[in-house]
Amino acid sequence: MSAETTVKLGTDFKNIIAVKEASGDLGQIMQIIQNKPDDFLVISGDDAITLPMLSLGGDGVVSVVTNAFPSEFSSMVSAALIDDIETARMFHYGVLNIIDPLFEEGNPAGVKEVLKFKRVCENFVRLPLCTVSDNLSQLLVELTKNIENLSKLKS
Repeated sequence: MSAETTVKLGTDFKNIIAVKEASGDLGQIMQIIQNKPDDFLVISGDDAITLPMLSLGGDGVVSVVTNAFPSEFSSMVSAALIDDIETARMFHYGVLNIIDPLFEEGNPAGVKEVLKFKRVCENFVRLPLCTVSDNLSQLLVELTKNIENLSKLKS
């Protein structure tokens, strides 16, 4: 959907109060934020570009990575929303490297694997979904340990 269409919908229909913007196109996102009605929210639907969106005037996020790293990701969002970009950037880069691998073999399999490693839940998915491969599991465990070590240093 184009930026113009999104803004028109937000302007013309009062029951449309937000958009989950996941186009990955920062140009489009900026057009929406710049031209939207004041009471219309622009929510990130892409974990990797949440910080840039918030710094451009976005309002929040619908996140996958937060399921695995709630403290780190919510700290990034909270810092960004009060314009503490230095802190937000630190948490953003702390979780950035795991975002693509979380989705590499499908969602929610990657997140479930991290949650299994963190002993939050079992990694059970229903068919036709399947759990992640052994190689991806090893990578996710390594990246999770890196994030946990980074979080310990920052606290």
